[in-house]
Amino acid sequence: MRVATPADAGSLGQLLHDFNTEFDARTPDGPGAAARFEHLLAREDVLALIARVDSDAGADIGFAFLTLRPTPLWDGPLAQLEELYVRQDLRGGGVGSALLARAVGEVRSRGSEELLINVDADDVDVRRFYERHGFSDLDPDSGSGMRCYLRQLRV
Repeated sequence: MRVATPADAGSLGQLLHDFNTEFDARTPDGPGAAARFEHLLAREDVLALIARVDSDAGADIGFAFLTLRPTPLWDGPLAQLEELYVRQDLRGGGVGSALLARAVGEVRSRGSEELLINVDADDVDVRRFYERHGFSDLDPDSGSGMRCYLRQLRV
């Protein structure tokens, strides 16, 4: 597992395309996503991690993509896990857990005090995965349930 650089854009683009295709989500093709990753990975407020299995001919098998943004609550950034994906045939072997643990360590080392994750309410398996790793959909101060709201702005 390693921190990605712009040189990893092609692999990340293909993994993102595979991820979105698997879940029937709108997606750019691999090269389109790769071009976007190349641009994003040159930024200081973006972080991607790549998981690789050496026994699989050095193939990249998963990734985590995070964004970091300023917050008025503390000096370091607020981190958001935008994407976490492991190839379907390799799930259940600890790769996702390792990616998540490394992501937590990386954003913590950058001064972040919180890591946000948006999960679809009906995606019970993913919710259970994050809860097993200490994440909650309850506000830690009030115990109130948290919600994510979205409004598409494109025409």
